[in-house]
Amino acid sequence: MPHTALKPPPSHWPPHLQYTQSYRYHSSLTPAVRQFVQGTPSQKGQQQPSIRAQVIIREINITSHPACGQYGLFAAKKIPPRTHIIDYIGEVHCNDRPDSDYDLSLYRFQDGTSVGIDGDSMGNEARFINDYRGIKNKPNAMFVDARHTSGELRIGVWSLHEEIRKGEEILVSYGKSWWRARSRKNAAHEGHETPKDSVVYSTRRN
Repeated sequence: MPHTALKPPPSHWPPHLQYTQSYRYHSSLTPAVRQFVQGTPSQKGQQQPSIRAQVIIREINITSHPACGQYGLFAAKKIPPRTHIIDYIGEVHCNDRPDSDYDLSLYRFQDGTSVGIDGDSMGNEARFINDYRGIKNKPNAMFVDARHTSGELRIGVWSLHEEIRKGEEILVSYGKSWWRARSRKNAAHEGHETPKDSVVYSTRRN
């Protein structure tokens, strides 16, 4: 597990959220699962540490934006094509968290054990990355699984085949399965059913 010096939260970081640049491991992980995620020196990868100077959190005030009144992650400088931007950091866990909109799947073992990274109550700048739908025609970044230079298993955010201009919002695709699950959750809260294959696109709360 990498040891990073504590840094103050970036500008526009919500005060009710814990800022961290390293994983927090939940008690639901078994020692074996935790060891797998943390990795070993022999599993050392090429994914470099996140560089805060590349990104900035901004409040969105464009009325046509699906996340108007909330936050997004923007490029603080020009980001070249196929470049590692930042890692998605949060609480690593194995328990079910159906109410979290910030829970990414990190790994699934053959026995069915699923490992997730939840940025709902703690995390870094990457938790503010929005889905491209309703904003642009296509994403300009994507999630990529890779080993960190420490050996730790991470989900990195990488630019795609075009550069991201300074001031441009960094956008990914959450995937239809994420939206489908969210549609069902919203429907359950409202007391009605959503057809199995229907997907309703709407923003998540920061």
